[in-house]
Amino acid sequence: MKMDSLEALAACFKRLPGVGQKSAMRYAYSIIDTDGDKVEAFAQALLDVKHNIKLCKVCGNYTEDSLCEICTCRDKSTICVVKAPRDIIALEKMGDYKGVYHCLHGTIDFQKGISVDDIRVKELLGRLDGVEEIIIALDADISGEMTSAYLAGLIKPLGIKVSRIAHGIPMGSEIEYTDEMTLQKALRDRKDL
Repeated sequence: MKMDSLEALAACFKRLPGVGQKSAMRYAYSIIDTDGDKVEAFAQALLDVKHNIKLCKVCGNYTEDSLCEICTCRDKSTICVVKAPRDIIALEKMGDYKGVYHCLHGTIDFQKGISVDDIRVKELLGRLDGVEEIIIALDADISGEMTSAYLAGLIKPLGIKVSRIAHGIPMGSEIEYTDEMTLQKALRDRKDL
């Protein structure tokens, strides 16, 4: 039995993070069993998010406007540096942090061919006027540590306080999957680099 369109849809789902072959097929069959109007709404939502979401021109967070909501109304004297926009969402769930963010969209990883020029370091350096503290909230892995040390080496000589979130986050884990209490403690107990 030939079903190229089903297999093509399953292959698309399989490209998503954490989706294996069985889940991809289950999702594809679910689409077949779903009412046509709902499938069209799903497809339109995919197209809308792809066309409407862009990077904030200041911090690199995802937004539908030229500036994200955080950049328009928060204290700009403290910048929390994160790897990806989903890390901002995780930190915002705490409700404690009142500063702004800077999303690098990656970390230095020579094994993967990612250098300083491939992440948003220049943009961060261009935002430092009036900044009192940089909080580095990168994953507790080798790439995050290397990027943290590099940023601290660039920023500390400028007379700006540089801190790193505390390692209440286990080594090798990712910020987006860390629970809110652990994140809250890590941010409160940050230390100078």
